[in-house]
Amino acid sequence: MIVVTGATGHVGNVLIRKLLENEDEVRAFTLHSEDLKPIKGLDVEIVQGDVRDFNSLVSAFNGAETVYHLAGIISIMPDKDGLLYQVNVEGTRNVVNACLKTGVGRLIYTSSVHALKEPPKGVIIDENCGFEPQYSRGGYDETKALASLEVLKGVQKGLEAVIVCPSGIIGPHDYNISQMGTLFLNYVNGGMKAYLDGAYDFVDVRDVAEGLILANNHGKSGEIYILSGERIEVHDLMLYLEKITGVKAPSFKAPLWLLKAFCKFTPLYYRFAKNKPLFTGYSIEVLNSNSDISFKKAQNELGFSPHPIKESIKDSVEWFKENNYV
Repeated sequence: MIVVTGATGHVGNVLIRKLLENEDEVRAFTLHSEDLKPIKGLDVEIVQGDVRDFNSLVSAFNGAETVYHLAGIISIMPDKDGLLYQVNVEGTRNVVNACLKTGVGRLIYTSSVHALKEPPKGVIIDENCGFEPQYSRGGYDETKALASLEVLKGVQKGLEAVIVCPSGIIGPHDYNISQMGTLFLNYVNGGMKAYLDGAYDFVDVRDVAEGLILANNHGKSGEIYILSGERIEVHDLMLYLEKITGVKAPSFKAPLWLLKAFCKFTPLYYRFAKNKPLFTGYSIEVLNSNSDISFKKAQNELGFSPHPIKESIKDSVEWFKENNYV
């Protein structure tokens, strides 16, 4: 039996699809109030609970051989109410302890490259960067770093666990519409009137799901594996979206000083508008940060091999069109 927390998330539902292709028996751990559309029709056992509720995790993990822990909050907004810490850190601590209590054979934890200490530009980001929460850029980075350390504490207690760190995730089956999915939809629907300087590394969600399975099959306990893809400049991304959609790319490049001034007010705007955040001080900083990320360790030790980024972008846009999001 394999348990997947965060089963309805972008990576979670794609991982479940791959596990079912491998004829694995899957138990999906979901929140009580969660929309189950991403896993509708899939042959899985659904168990409801909350990673903040230790007893619900123990019930879900009983009889499990492997747990893939993906449940968490991804946010480019400040952690005003402490929910990021409660879910990402305390929730992961509960998962680790529930695995130890129920005798789970192996835990595969999905962290993030943002959890790793970022070196200066010109230095490759790899697994040797380590988790140092005090150097984090924001609440998300800090809580994912702290959560990763909780997993390593579990390893010291005898838990077989592997940590994977994806870069920015794109790809099909994006039911809940991720940050990049929001950008793609805004573009296709003609909502992109400007672009900004910057670049980042993006990886296909299907490759992340495959990487998780590879980490379970071949990863060494206590080790970290980066699952990254390919780096792309924002301007090149806009031009490629123009090519595949026919929608004209924005020609106005917003100056960085203007964006930084504007972003002082965006958290308040997004809270009142109830829109998914795209541009905040955090996201602007990330796009201008070091994004030279290496997946060589995962390639050499796990056999990880990501899609070309343009294929992933095209498949993302096509999936949104086919599923009437456009």
